This record gives sequence, C-alpha cells and structure tokens, in this order.
Amino acid sequence: MKLNYYGIRAIYNFEMARTRRTLMQSIVAPVISTSLYFIVFGSAIGSRITEMDGISYGAFIVPGLIMLSLLTQSISNASFGIYFPKFSGTIYEILSAPISPLEIVIGYVGAAASKSIILGLIILLTSAFFVPLHVEHPIWMLFYLIITSITFSMIGFIIGVWADGFEKLQVVPLLIITPLTFLGGSFYSISVLPSFWQKVALLNPVVYLISGFRWSFYGIEDVSLLVSLGMTVAFLAISVAVVIWIFKTGYRLKK
Repeated sequence: MKLNYYGIRAIYNFEMARTRRTLMQSIVAPVISTSLYFIVFGSAIGSRITEMDGISYGAFIVPGLIMLSLLTQSISNASFGIYFPKFSGTIYEILSAPISPLEIVIGYVGAAASKSIILGLIILLTSAFFVPLHVEHPIWMLFYLIITSITFSMIGFIIGVWADGFEKLQVVPLLIITPLTFLGGSFYSISVLPSFWQKVALLNPVVYLISGFRWSFYGIEDVSLLVSLGMTVAFLAISVAVVIWIFKTGYRLKK
C-alpha cells in the first residue's frame, strides 16, 4: 500500500508547528517541573538515602522522572491533537480527504511521539547538570524512549477520540497515569518493598516500563528484561488494535 506522504506531512507539520507556538507549555514547563523534582527528591530525600541498588539516589531517579514526563506528555499531546479537530468540526474534512486512517494516525501519533522524544532527551541532558549520569546501553535507552512515546501517544489518540469535553482529556493522565508512575518505582526500587507489596506492585503496568528503561541506564532491573520488553510491546499491540477498531466502527468520529 502506497502511503500519502503529503497528507502525513501536512498533519505532522501542523502539530509540530503548534508545539513551537506553545513552547513554554510544551517543553519549558515540563523541564522546569522535572528540575524541581531533582531539587526536592535529589537533595532533600537524597541526603537521607544516599544509594539505591548501588547507584546514587539522584542518578537512580533519572529514568523514572524521564518516564513520568514521557507518559504524561505523550498522552496530553496526542489527545489534544485529535480532540481539537473534533471540537472545531474540522475532523470531518480530514476524514473526507484522500488520506487513509493509517496516515491520519501516523501524522498525529508521529507528531506527539516526536515531541515526547525531544522532551525526554532534553530532560536527560538537563539531569546531567544535577547528577553524575551514564547510560550503559544507549541503543536500548533510545529504543525504550521511542517505543514508549509511540505507545502512549497512541493511547493519547484513543483518549482524544473518546473524550467529549476538555476536562476528560486530563482525567487519565492526572488520575491514572501519574499515580501509577509514582507507584511504579520511579523513586525507589520495588525490591525495598515488603514481599506482599512487591507482588501488588507487579500488577502495575508502569513498573515494567520503568524497569526496562532503568536497565538501559544502569544495568539493574526490578523485573526480567524480556518480561519488561514483552509488556511494552503488548501495550503497543493493544493500542494499535483499539485504534483499528475506532476507525472500523467510526466510534465518536462519524457520530
């Protein structure tokens, strides 16, 4: 199947241009928020907890903080990107244009994922000013960065289609994703938890994402790398399946 690259590029460039217009909100604000986490957790808590799994506490929390920003921003960027055309009514022009559902998804999800990847790399560079940092497996780090951004941008796309009001765009990131990330080992290793709570923590899907991402930095993991990788790919597959169903049924797009 030949893709309509002009259509994909038009959607992608429009979304990226919106980021440039809202640079303070899209890039600067998340970086400042993450820097504050470094100051509060790295300095205040780090003075009491010097190491975690043999890694200085400030450096230990870097992957978790990047993942926190990555998940929330991927969802927010993608959900708003598809919701606004629904809100303004221009979604019908997009659906009637000579562009396939696949190309629409590539345009919107690709732009949202690109923003998140750029943000993740900026936060990674910023963290080097606060803590000594090294990445043992840079290729795997980039892989996790990219696949997580794509997966949660896809989830954001689904939320944007589902939402029928601006307030619903924030429900999942604020009430579900952020708490799961905080409880998913962003600021600690789940190995320090009592046995019962370790088993409960394994029910949290974000644990697998953070564990694999942290392994790419320091070679330490809370769960097996293969399990972490399998869960990450499973999230992506489920998201793709839901998006296919949305376009097949026209769920909240054509009704």
